[in-house]
Amino acid sequence: MQGQSSGGMLMQLLPLILIFVVFYFLIIRPQQKRQKDHALMVAELKKGDKIITSGGLIALVIKPEEDFIKIELNDNTLVKLDKAFVAKKVEVVEKA
Repeated sequence: MQGQSSGGMLMQLLPLILIFVVFYFLIIRPQQKRQKDHALMVAELKKGDKIITSGGLIALVIKPEEDFIKIELNDNTLVKLDKAFVAKKVEVVEKA
């Protein structure tokens, strides 16, 4: 009798386990990959790179520091930006 009880318990938990596995592969794992890619991109920023901030500003990296980045918004506006607010790096396409 004990064997049937544990088998029934497993059958009740199986849908929950399957939902968790699907949830992990569709939501958690891709989010972790995006965070890792973003952290790598921010760590590799160097002087002269163009970035877009999470506020939508396009800026030029002047000096990457440990927690902040000095950026240039225009010819006479320098700003210190927290690295967490870098949305993406703009790839400059050179015309031939």
